[in-house]
Amino acid sequence: MKQNFIFLDEMLPGIRWDTKYATWDNFTGKPVDGYEVNRIVGIKELGAALRKAQKLAMKQGYGLLLWDGYRPQRAVDCYLHWASLPENNLTKNRYYPNIKRNEMVTKGYVASQSSHSRGGAVDLTIFYLDTGMLVPMGGDFDFMDERSHHAASGLTEEESRNRDLLMHIMESSGFEAYCNEWWHYVLADEPYPDTYFDFCIA
Repeated sequence: MKQNFIFLDEMLPGIRWDTKYATWDNFTGKPVDGYEVNRIVGIKELGAALRKAQKLAMKQGYGLLLWDGYRPQRAVDCYLHWASLPENNLTKNRYYPNIKRNEMVTKGYVASQSSHSRGGAVDLTIFYLDTGMLVPMGGDFDFMDERSHHAASGLTEEESRNRDLLMHIMESSGFEAYCNEWWHYVLADEPYPDTYFDFCIA
């Protein structure tokens, strides 16, 4: 592990996680290069900010579920290669029903350099502490569509309210939102704003 990087579950007791890219349950349809274990890594500053978010969420009856943190550059390269391949329709209906595979990049859902590779970004949602059920957000993680935008139309009042709640929790804890993905947040004050790491999560 690189210096200043940690497994976030070691810093955040009670945190839940499901590292989608370490499994077959993601838009590429298979585990992604660089994800060798189902755990989430980030810099210590990310962990500290998430601890603030976790405490704020708990006061309101919610917990945090993490889907991704640090992302090796080789994983990003894997996404770009996958997006350039001919369509096979294996994951299209679930993740990108209204765009072509190669439009993931031009529409801002996949980038050649990701804030995740700097160690200061996280993909997450919230769940009810009393039931463990995920809070309705009006769309799933990595759904590449306008419905995932923070300002999406067609959401119910509850779904809009839940997205606003997550944004309030995260922005109050030192994060900035990304307009196209309701689940994606980046540290407002990143320690490594110009560095893209490429060590494996192992």
